[in-house]
Amino acid sequence: MIVIFDWDGTLCDSVEQIVQAMQAAAEDCDLPVPEADAVRHIIGLSLVTAMPLLFPGSSAAQQEAMQAAYARCYRALDPGPATLHEGALETLDWLRASGFEVAVATGKSRRGLDRVLQGLGLEGYFHSTRCADETRSKPHPLMLEEILLERGKAAHSALMVGDSEYDLEMARRLGMPSVGVTFGVHSREQLLRHRPLALIDRLAALKELPHVLSQASIG
Repeated sequence: MIVIFDWDGTLCDSVEQIVQAMQAAAEDCDLPVPEADAVRHIIGLSLVTAMPLLFPGSSAAQQEAMQAAYARCYRALDPGPATLHEGALETLDWLRASGFEVAVATGKSRRGLDRVLQGLGLEGYFHSTRCADETRSKPHPLMLEEILLERGKAAHSALMVGDSEYDLEMARRLGMPSVGVTFGVHSREQLLRHRPLALIDRLAALKELPHVLSQASIG
C-alpha cells in the first residue's frame, strides 16, 4: 500500500507563510490584497488555477506577474528549513518501517518542493512525488493517477491524506480512500463532504487507525 500526503498544511506548517507571501505579492503587483481566509481557501491548487479565483477580472499578464511575485515573496519570507507539523516525520518513519510506501501530491511547483525537501534533508525520502506544474491541478485526480502508475498500485491500495477539500475530492474522484486532517486550511465540515474514512487532529493519529489503513489496503 502507498500513503499519499499533501504537503502544505498537511505535512508542512507553511500556511501562514503562504498567506503572507500572497498578500505581499498582491501589493507588489498593485492588485487588491486578498483576505487571509481567501488565500487559505486556495492553498492546494496550482498557482495557475488559484490566481483567477483570488483576483477575478485580472488579466493574464497580471496573473503571470503575480505568480512570479508570489515565488519571490515566498522565498524572501523563508526563515530557513521548512517546519514540519508535530509528529509528521515520526509518522512517516513509522509508515515506512511498517512496509508502506509514502508519497507527496502537492500544489507546489517542482522547484519549490525540491527546495524544501533539500532543506529538510529529505531528498529521496519519498517513493514518489508529484507537483502541480507537472500535471493537472487538484482536484483533478491526474497527479494521483500518475503516482499510482509509477508505483504500480491501484487506487484501492492507496490512501490520500490531506487538509483541503481539493485533496479529498481528488481522491474521491479516483475511488481512493482518504483521511482528512483538521489542522490545515479547510474546516471539518468541508472535509466531511468528501466522505473520508476518518478525520484526525494530529498526524500521529494515523498510527492509531489500523482499521483505516487495512480498509484502504484491501479496498
